[in-house]
Amino acid sequence: MTIIHQDDIVQSVQEALQFISYYHPLDFIQAVGRAWEKEQSPAARDALAQILMNSRMSAEGHRPVCQDTGMVVAFIEVGMGVRWSSELSLEEMIHEGVRRAYTDPDNTLRASMVSPPWGARRNTGDNTPAIVHTRIVPGNRIKIGLAAKGGGSENKAKFTVLNPSDNLVDWVLETVPGMGAGWCPPGMLGLGIGGSSEKAMLLAKEALMEPVNIHELLEKGPDSPLEELRLELFEKVNALGIGAQGLGGLTTVVDVKILDYPTHAASLPVALIPNCAATRHIEFTLDGSGPAEFTPPTPDDYPPVTWQASPDATRVNLDTITPEEVRNWQPGQRLLLTGHILTGRDAAHRRIQELLEKGHPLPQGVDFHNRFIYYVGPVDPVDGEVMGPAGPTTATRMDKFTEMMLGQLGLLGMIGKAERGPQAIESIRKHQATYLVAVGGAAYLVSKAIRKARVVAFEDLGMEAIYEFEVENMPVTVAVDSQGASVHQSGPAKWRITDNIESMGKTP
Repeated sequence: MTIIHQDDIVQSVQEALQFISYYHPLDFIQAVGRAWEKEQSPAARDALAQILMNSRMSAEGHRPVCQDTGMVVAFIEVGMGVRWSSELSLEEMIHEGVRRAYTDPDNTLRASMVSPPWGARRNTGDNTPAIVHTRIVPGNRIKIGLAAKGGGSENKAKFTVLNPSDNLVDWVLETVPGMGAGWCPPGMLGLGIGGSSEKAMLLAKEALMEPVNIHELLEKGPDSPLEELRLELFEKVNALGIGAQGLGGLTTVVDVKILDYPTHAASLPVALIPNCAATRHIEFTLDGSGPAEFTPPTPDDYPPVTWQASPDATRVNLDTITPEEVRNWQPGQRLLLTGHILTGRDAAHRRIQELLEKGHPLPQGVDFHNRFIYYVGPVDPVDGEVMGPAGPTTATRMDKFTEMMLGQLGLLGMIGKAERGPQAIESIRKHQATYLVAVGGAAYLVSKAIRKARVVAFEDLGMEAIYEFEVENMPVTVAVDSQGASVHQSGPAKWRITDNIESMGKTP
């Protein structure tokens, strides 16, 4: 009789979540290394190099690969022969492991969970609760799969119910470009086909737990219709030319994972969920002999790729910059920023909007005139750090505030990740401002450019407070210039391989 002890579950979950916060799955990072080797787009190649360099730095420093350390999703298989030695329920044990992992003083992880999900949306402070899915299966062991899923990729989840005669490949190829770059490609696509609406979504999420093995499949060839579908989607999604960070390039996905399930004869439910460049997941089994053990990779396991700022990058002094300088920048131009920037995300923008609507002044020290704002929710610093990992958040969430920031407050530029929508681009063009992108998935690397940091407003918002950062040589790329030209439109258009996409329609 197998007896599973409460402490073994809690400790295993805690250590697993810490482990995946700074160790990429090797199959994924090695796939990114292969993508870097063949990439021909200079912008995408630079982004891939930053992701690979960041991965190695995070592994060495035991700090998160991304500032968004995710919401925890657990897939648990409980053997029917298991006995328990626990005062907590299974879900409570998982929650306690999450709580301990995210409040570990040696590697504090960002708490992102809010409750209730509408209205006040108060941060729970310890990233609980987890999202737990449980199955009862034969056997006398507990198998646990954990994923730390970032909001940028989770927000791009898609679902539809096709007619049985509709073409599934067409739907995917029409859907992926509309997801933009907020999910931080390159990554993986999880596809759930069949079942019911909720079953399809669960299948897609669970598919992302599988290892990257598309190259092995390419070498041996498909043995089933599902494998044929994986290969077709892998080829055609990459032919879209979206590329790393949406800048245009040869690799948008490093694998496509599919799980299916029987469904109603009148339906074809399809769910699509992406995983980002900070892919984090792990599986372990408990058999009553103690907590799980995790073997870290060695330095030799990582692709031998380093990143250095391009010698062609333009050095920018943010403390003396003028609108005239900004008007000379071009889409795709690489910059190194030095000086002071303010930060702010959704909650801070809403506070600013409320103050302006009431005729109240902004807090002391918050002056956006001729300045840049960085869309970021950083990880708290540890061990003398100036700031923890501090990569960009998805800028499109701030589109509705762009006119206010540029028109009323005199903001000169914004820094984030992913594309901007038509409304924001028109405001940028109207005010001859700019939008810059940092690499999502390179948060630890970006944090090394931060020399000083202090909270200047809305401290109660935690990671969504307004900080002032002093940065030195922070790498960014011009995504939207002062005339409204966007690299997220021109880049993919340049690298799109139309011959591969025009052969759509083979797979039902």
